Amino acid sequence: MEKLIITAALTGAEVTREQQPNLPLTPDEIAEAAYECYQAGASVVHVHARDAEGNPTQDFEVYKEIKEKVEAKCPIIFQPSTGGAVWHTPEQRLQPVDLKPEMATLSCGTCNFGPDVFMNSEEYIERFATKMQEMGVKPEIEVFERGMIENAKRLVKKGLVKAPLHVDFVLGVPGACPGTPEDLIFMVNQIPEDWTWTVAGIGRTETPLAVMAIVMGGHVRVGFEDNVYYSKGRLAKSNAELVARIVRLAKEIGREVATPDEARAILGLK
Repeated sequence: MEKLIITAALTGAEVTREQQPNLPLTPDEIAEAAYECYQAGASVVHVHARDAEGNPTQDFEVYKEIKEKVEAKCPIIFQPSTGGAVWHTPEQRLQPVDLKPEMATLSCGTCNFGPDVFMNSEEYIERFATKMQEMGVKPEIEVFERGMIENAKRLVKKGLVKAPLHVDFVLGVPGACPGTPEDLIFMVNQIPEDWTWTVAGIGRTETPLAVMAIVMGGHVRVGFEDNVYYSKGRLAKSNAELVARIVRLAKEIGREVATPDEARAILGLK
């Protein structure tokens, strides 16, 4: 098996300090959390920005500040979100791509998202893919439902993204695909063998699906965006604590963890 890429999803757009007191919100806090996760073994950091009041923002200048602070601390791969919050417009969501990061997320379909709807029309998807191609940004294909894999394959056929792709299966979102072992196996079996993939299990599905990914040859995403608990009833102390558990589990199973540069080679980053 190739080495394990661990992504740390630090903040998200929905989690609050009331739910997780240790949630990083400011650029300095996010950069410090990224550094702690890098030290713990993460090679990618997935970033949602917040404004001065702690609300989700896709503002270019805020992402620029975060990117610069993260890069000053460590060589981890900086991966901003183009999903933002469900109420952000496509124009707002695309702003971080102008920073020309190595990677950015590309959600490949519309789905229910708790009480809301996460809207990604074909027009949005192709627009985002075209912008990333122009900027030399590798997309991480976000898949919440089975049909989104087919949408990604169509992007390849249209020449809007370059195969092999890297897919993130986001499983367990209320209203979208559940996070059972059967769901992950089914999803993985639908993508070409030369594509790489990671799994982000939401809530209590995080660790079980991470273990499955380790033994199946996939990669893992953990962090406060997806899950604020370390165990039932016990809040995680930090994003790095969640990363450290995956490193420990991988070592017990006998799979090595990738450094950022090794992750760049696996993902085909420049």
